[in-house]
Amino acid sequence: MNEQFLEILKAVRYAASEKKLENFSFSEISEKTGISEKDILKYVNGEKEFVEKILELERQKFEEIFTEHDFEGVNAIDILLIVSKEVAKKFTLVSPSFTFRLKEKYPDVYQVHFDKRIEFIFSKIQINIQKGISQNMYREDLSIELIARLYISRLIDLHNPAFFPPEKFSFKTLFEVMFESFVRSIAKPEGITYFEKKIKSVRFEVDKLR
Repeated sequence: MNEQFLEILKAVRYAASEKKLENFSFSEISEKTGISEKDILKYVNGEKEFVEKILELERQKFEEIFTEHDFEGVNAIDILLIVSKEVAKKFTLVSPSFTFRLKEKYPDVYQVHFDKRIEFIFSKIQINIQKGISQNMYREDLSIELIARLYISRLIDLHNPAFFPPEKFSFKTLFEVMFESFVRSIAKPEGITYFEKKIKSVRFEVDKLR
């Protein structure tokens, strides 16, 4: 992706995170960020394609977490903690809550994005559960597909501002509660002991500012 266009996309995401954008229209973007429609149209053919690129950036930055880290041989619980920390660091660029509002404006574009993101997370969480079972951290009686689907369901709810208004529940709090609840629901006693030991040293540093 062109570096200048990437900076434009990031600027729009940051503006959305500060609630300066409601509908992501070119006129609103220009008014709130100073980025002109002319500059945006150097890289896309219209508003719909621009929204596609905003959503593509969200997926790309999330997937980068798994390419930047070598999880081979890493404890399954550690992987969950590492990913959650990285999501916190990239919060503004990876959180679906900022693009959730695009669902009404461009439902077809949003659905394609949503399906791709969920498919990726679903595959990764299944791998994590399999790894945790083989490492004797998670229970052997787990239905991997069912647990993975339940995890996805929780994740979708977590990023729905109608369920968890950001002014009431911080990202840090939601993620800590979600991960602890998830691990405790599938881990063996030794896995829970390991988690309790590791979580004490974990800090979720949320990056909300540019």
